Amino acid sequence: MDHINFFKLCSALRVLGYFMILLFAAIVALSYYAVVIIAWGPLLFHSHSPLAFLILFLFHILLILLTWSYFMVVLNDPGSVPHNWRPLPLSRHHDLEAVTTPISLYSQVAPESEAAAEASSSSSSTGYCTRCQNAKPPRCHHCSVCQRCVLKMDHHCIWVVNCVGARNYKYFLLFLLYTFLETTLDCLALVPSLIRFFSGARNHSLSPGGFAAVCLDAVLNLAFALSLLCFVVMHISLLLSNTTSVEVYEKKKAVRWRYDLGRKKNFEQVFGTNKALWLLPLFSKEDLDNIPALRGIEFPTRPDLDFSNLTSKAQSKLSWWCDSLKTNNVWTCNFIRLSSLWGKISSNRINMLRLDYGRSCSPLCCMVLSDRSCSII
Repeated sequence: MDHINFFKLCSALRVLGYFMILLFAAIVALSYYAVVIIAWGPLLFHSHSPLAFLILFLFHILLILLTWSYFMVVLNDPGSVPHNWRPLPLSRHHDLEAVTTPISLYSQVAPESEAAAEASSSSSSTGYCTRCQNAKPPRCHHCSVCQRCVLKMDHHCIWVVNCVGARNYKYFLLFLLYTFLETTLDCLALVPSLIRFFSGARNHSLSPGGFAAVCLDAVLNLAFALSLLCFVVMHISLLLSNTTSVEVYEKKKAVRWRYDLGRKKNFEQVFGTNKALWLLPLFSKEDLDNIPALRGIEFPTRPDLDFSNLTSKAQSKLSWWCDSLKTNNVWTCNFIRLSSLWGKISSNRINMLRLDYGRSCSPLCCMVLSDRSCSII
């Protein structure tokens, strides 16, 4: 019997996604009918209530923004890997010099372990997708629903029939934010109508059909508001740490997340630097030209954790020792000394990064990365 690829069955979720678009339109129509037509529209036209004007004004503004953001997520490509894309080769001028090891611990590494570590380190930033038969940039992942690799993939959202990636993540976050605000506003706006009806007031104007629409809309919006609150908080946390949903587990294994540039720069990596456009699903041309992360191919990393300039053999040493020191109870890495500039090394250019491995108090082991080499002392 032929091998069955169950991942291809995930593409059927796209059909469900088109149904979700219709469901989104139905919920918006129901909310508009309950809030504008039944609850607050008549009050505005008959009594010219300032409160009714304010609620309807906010309702329409949020509705426009969330609908705009929604269709920007649906219609914009999250970012695809160019065909036959290859990473830029590292410069060849930094051949590894002889590495001295006063305590020759590295000599205990088996050749096959060294080769595996070198292969792992060389693919830490880029990879190869066997399904797409193409190289993958950093932070790129294959989507089993879209059947392609997506740049800086966060997740596939059936509500938008699209992946959320580098080029539409801002639109998705704005859609979450405005939908949460709109559903919260709808719940609060419908409370007076429900109170008047259940209190038995004689001046309520709700027909049985109108009451059913108001109740259904209130229940739906309350459910969406509570669930969206969790998503908004989660994605704000991911945004400020420059992490995607699929990178959460990888980040937990890292001592310091290499893409975490600080909250301000992390925010600008997604929303851009133009403050006037932060709350709109738009990017300025300057941001698209000057922020590589918005294109999804290249991502700046922390200077003290950037190993991209190390030669493959130096990376293999570093990779093997970091893995060994995390799993081996005999040794503990207390410090890693990293050079902030890979050229001429001087004492004032060395950064110290403390690694805490719990209560282990094993012998001190330092790694010195200097002049693109790695030595164990």
